[in-house]
Amino acid sequence: MKPEKDKIKQPALQVWKNNWFLIKLCLSASPAYVIFAVLDSVRNQVSIFFEHTYGIGYVLEAAEFHYPFRQVATFLLLLAGGVTMGMVFTVFAGDYIQEKERPKIRERIKLQFYEKAKELDLERYDNPEFYNELVLVLSEVDKQIDRCVIFLQNTMSGIAVFITTGIYFFMKDKMSIPFAAVSFILAFLFNQMFNRLTYRIRIARNPHERKREYVKRVFYLSDYAKELRLNPEVSDVLFEKFEEANENVYQVERKNANRRFILSFMSRYMSNAFFSDVLYISYLVFQATVRKALSFSSVAILYNSFGRLKRGMSIFTDVYPYACETSLYVQRMRDFLACEPGIVSEKNLLPTEIAKDIELQGVSFAYRKEEGDFLCNISLHIRPGQKIALVGYNGAGKTTLVKLLMRLYDVGAGRILADGVDIRDYQVEKYRESIGTVFQDFKIFAGNVKENVLMDIADGCDEEPVRQALSESGLWERICETKEGLETQLTTEIMEKGVNLSGGESQKLAIARVFYQKAGLMILDEPSSALDPIAEYQLNHVMMEATKDKTVIFISHRLSTTRLADHIVMLEKGRIAEEGTHEELLRKNGKYAQMWRVQAGAYMD
Repeated sequence: MKPEKDKIKQPALQVWKNNWFLIKLCLSASPAYVIFAVLDSVRNQVSIFFEHTYGIGYVLEAAEFHYPFRQVATFLLLLAGGVTMGMVFTVFAGDYIQEKERPKIRERIKLQFYEKAKELDLERYDNPEFYNELVLVLSEVDKQIDRCVIFLQNTMSGIAVFITTGIYFFMKDKMSIPFAAVSFILAFLFNQMFNRLTYRIRIARNPHERKREYVKRVFYLSDYAKELRLNPEVSDVLFEKFEEANENVYQVERKNANRRFILSFMSRYMSNAFFSDVLYISYLVFQATVRKALSFSSVAILYNSFGRLKRGMSIFTDVYPYACETSLYVQRMRDFLACEPGIVSEKNLLPTEIAKDIELQGVSFAYRKEEGDFLCNISLHIRPGQKIALVGYNGAGKTTLVKLLMRLYDVGAGRILADGVDIRDYQVEKYRESIGTVFQDFKIFAGNVKENVLMDIADGCDEEPVRQALSESGLWERICETKEGLETQLTTEIMEKGVNLSGGESQKLAIARVFYQKAGLMILDEPSSALDPIAEYQLNHVMMEATKDKTVIFISHRLSTTRLADHIVMLEKGRIAEEGTHEELLRKNGKYAQMWRVQAGAYMD
């Protein structure tokens, strides 16, 4: 990743490329939204020019020089008709086209980012810097879409103002233009510095604001409600973190307050109000009273329209710094969309759906190279249809090992074979689909029961396999108790009438996903940790029956479950400490036997 200072420095060509990239995204998502927004902004400025500059100037001149009433009335009627047509167009473009297309453009662009997030390697989520970037990018998508459209509107409306008002000033008084020119040059310099400072402040605040958001989530998400009430003291810890984050945000703002004030003062007053309200009005009075070069009606309208001419020129001052700030975020979006998964297929082979033969040959793996290997020189052969239990204390590497088997990570050394083929040669998605998995940190999604079993769109699916999977996992009777059955909405996060399953019921649902897949290899990480002893006993026997022709790897801290395995592998500090059957390991009287005595000894006695 580049240092933050390098990210802020941008060549002009890069600024325009980044903004054009976002413009193309918006145009591809909804051309009508962008085009009508731009046309309406141009129409608005042209209408304002004829109403407030040319129109008022004409009426003042008519009063000063006694134009015929018929001529003035005809002009005003034509002006009113044109303004009315413009307002009709604005209603159509703003209230109809933009309101209709805005949800579409946001949906289509966001889906591109969600699709990219879905395909990224799990390893990237272990990188705090990348994760910060990901959070920033996804939180900024809506805002940057709006900024893109505003950028186009400001640019095109600015050009419209500059052309119409510039021609008017050129015809009335050429010497007025240098006043606006000097004002715009100063504004350009100070606005650019102000926007860069604003961006640095935003980046510096980001990690502290994420901490504040975390505390906010803890206090409003139902996941934490029980713990907060049973352990009210933890609120003090969270309040302390919240206050610390607020203090850090305050320090960032305080550190930059003086510079921000000076730049804002120079930009808003010295570059704008001072020129118009002091220097330019003095020049106009001199031209009208001393040189007699301007009529009083011209003085009034030139002074009144001086701000419009500056706003027209501000296309050269405000738009580029605005584009620079947008570009900084868009560059992050482009970098994110350009990320390619490192876990790819070497040969795009298709895996079989039968019970797999798995072999690990000298497998080592490190999450971070500087921390050393987390798994070291693991060699293991699992025959088709064999039931393998991985046991060991927390942090021994059990879950990491199965993540390697699923190619959520790639091995650092050695290789893993499935049916005699290096798993890196299989088509990644198809290989993962050939494995049924339940992790201990599984999630229940806000959808109906069918969707949560299929983990896919369930419209028109055959419901019988879903019922069978739920029956095998022991959840079907609970689903039958609900009014909607398989259509029952789960969680109350989206649907008020949704059903919140208990921990054990949720685990049964997650297990039903595996039974539904009919995969050749099943990986079960603590499959019965939330179940009561009777439900665990029933599930174990159903699971053995349902997977009799499958290769099964399960992780469990309950050694009563591991007794059902054909082969037990005990891991310790990333290495295989012991392996064998339950009886063989007890006879060895090693680490496994020690764990068994701790868990089962009291009951055996």
